[in-house]
Amino acid sequence: DRAFLRKKTADRFSPEEVFSRVSQLRKGPMIKNLLRSLGLGRSATEPKTRDAQQSEFPALRSDEVLAILGDVHGMVRPFERMLARLEREAPDAKVVCVGDLIDRGDESAQVLRMAYAARHDMVVLMGNHEEMMLRFLENPAKDAQRWFRNGGLQALASFAIAPPRSSAGPQEHEQVRDRLRAALTPEIEAWLRQLPRCYQSGNLLVTHAGADPWLPVALQPAQALTWGHPDFTRRRRTDGMWVAYGHVIVPEPLCENGMIAVDTGAFAGGALTASVVRGGSVVFLSEAC
Repeated sequence: DRAFLRKKTADRFSPEEVFSRVSQLRKGPMIKNLLRSLGLGRSATEPKTRDAQQSEFPALRSDEVLAILGDVHGMVRPFERMLARLEREAPDAKVVCVGDLIDRGDESAQVLRMAYAARHDMVVLMGNHEEMMLRFLENPAKDAQRWFRNGGLQALASFAIAPPRSSAGPQEHEQVRDRLRAALTPEIEAWLRQLPRCYQSGNLLVTHAGADPWLPVALQPAQALTWGHPDFTRRRRTDGMWVAYGHVIVPEPLCENGMIAVDTGAFAGGALTASVVRGGSVVFLSEAC
């Protein structure tokens, strides 16, 4: 190598010479070990296949027919139309709502009452908006503003309840909480508190906001399932589990790389979407809002 450098001191290196020399150096054990430590090399015994993160995702295999319904957000008319359509076009499907039935839209109270009445015929998951409302019921002075900023004011209005004044103290917040609790009824509040965070069928996991891609299903924290995880869309799962989710608005529903996204912005002028899963096939249905 030194002779090579001395020979070329007064000359320019041609691209061919540089490439040839680098290729020779990479064959040495020291360089190979360095590259391997950086994740850039491969030992002679490793299979010559693409990394699992780049390979084709395992096929979807649901054990039952599911109709996975995206975020409703207080839009009662498309919710009614979608349920009626599913009854006609997929009568054998179990309806699974990904959560966020409430807030943002104008008819949260009607949506909740309709879902509660159909609770024996559908699965409703805990969304972050249901969780914000429940936190308000537990600690109104502390958790009011976060919920109000994210659609809670519209939910209160759907129950014909005025919000606290901007200068309100704890007592006024508690009075609003008590009115909401009475309007909800103890039965609906108890139902909301026991909503599951996820539903699994075969290698399909339905959640509100995705999942932690680093952890198996049994170890998923509630925060990741209901509020999301920063690596969910950045890292593909290695356990072959598909995840159907809402929470994040997408322009069109998607089914790729182990993910099924069904929140198409019902409250924001988009559509209410349902994903009908039969074994390994996925069909999207949409109702305009």
